[in-house]
Amino acid sequence: MDILAAFGGAAWAVFFFVVAMSIIVFVHEFGHYIIGRWSGIHAEVFSLGFGPVLWSRPDGRGTRWQVAAIPFGGYVKFLGDTDASSVRQDGVEGLSAAERRHTMSGAPLWARASTVAAGPIFNFILTFVVLAGLLAFTGIPTTEPRVGHIAPLPFDGPTLQEGDLILAINGQPTPDYQSLSDIGKALPPMPVVEYKVLRDGKEITVPGPHPQTPIISSVQIQSAAIDAGIRTGDVVIKANGQDIAKFDQLPDIVAAGKGAPMPLTIWRDGKTFDLTLTPRVRDLPKGDTFEQRWLIGLTGGLVFEPATRSTGPIETLQIAGQQMWAMVTGTFSALWHLVAGKISSCNMAGPIGMAESMGDAATNGAESFITLLAVLSLGVGILNLFPIPVLDGGHLVFHAYEAVAGRPPSDRALRVLMSVGLAIIVSLMAFALSNDILCV
Repeated sequence: MDILAAFGGAAWAVFFFVVAMSIIVFVHEFGHYIIGRWSGIHAEVFSLGFGPVLWSRPDGRGTRWQVAAIPFGGYVKFLGDTDASSVRQDGVEGLSAAERRHTMSGAPLWARASTVAAGPIFNFILTFVVLAGLLAFTGIPTTEPRVGHIAPLPFDGPTLQEGDLILAINGQPTPDYQSLSDIGKALPPMPVVEYKVLRDGKEITVPGPHPQTPIISSVQIQSAAIDAGIRTGDVVIKANGQDIAKFDQLPDIVAAGKGAPMPLTIWRDGKTFDLTLTPRVRDLPKGDTFEQRWLIGLTGGLVFEPATRSTGPIETLQIAGQQMWAMVTGTFSALWHLVAGKISSCNMAGPIGMAESMGDAATNGAESFITLLAVLSLGVGILNLFPIPVLDGGHLVFHAYEAVAGRPPSDRALRVLMSVGLAIIVSLMAFALSNDILCV
């Protein structure tokens, strides 16, 4: 039964990974296609996937759209291309000057460079659109600490209700979420606190659980917790035999265990059950550097979900831009620390690791899956801009050389550079795949 469950989980992980990568690849290749078309370069084939063709259909412009059997990639083959790389142009003999203008080699330099750059740019656009769409759908917390949804909790008696405006906790005013968070951190672990709230126009005092009760707000992908089946909304009652009344107790207990197996008691929908998981060491950003910590993959939050408000178009775009910029700087910071050997090389995942991540994200829900889709799209865009032959960034370097030297690199130089680039990419893929197998 465990084998069947593992096989089913792996199958779903692969399915969601293929779905995510198909979307990302389609957007990337569509960027090449549409900008090439607008620049006067004719696309003969638009392929989602490689290998044997499963489905194809020509359109009215003479482009054959197809889906191939190997779903991990895709390409656009332009008029005159010998292969999908668009580097070799052996198929232009016999074409007229007007026809050559519609090939990659016969198009002006600006058209070729724009067509190449469009793929990564469209990946960035996808990331931005997804982030903005999520903001528009979910909204952002209100400035005042007002109660939104309250998940079921192991707490008896009257307590907070949806719509309550929290005025104070244990007599300390809470004009905003920052003050509520500060008070929650300062309060010692205790099962019950007093909330002063504004409800239906009246100020009343009600008992309730600690504002930072150990309810799980999210379960991290590729973590011990998600492998153990812990879900968002679960409440941690005990950890390593210690009663838990405040989420901040949990990280300290995990750190003290130094990776030893840890028993947890979980409350879910009125029932409790025990499980044991083993923390994993992870590199986490800390300012401008990273630190290693033992983690089980749980994130805590408030005892309630904050009420939200809608964002206007300008605010949505601004926040999405800030989020995307933070993702970009975080990516380059991680890459720099990885290359410098300051964090473990296990932070570089291959196809197996990415498939597991997509499966875990899908398990966490649609929002988690879509968010990781945005992250992967950004990563694909950044990776493709690296100045490595075979990648779009390498092509742009060739175009930059042509702009300066007044001529493209020689065929021999292109063949050598493309071989070197291919060797680099294959080596990186092999290294990432080995991480998937060897790293825990």
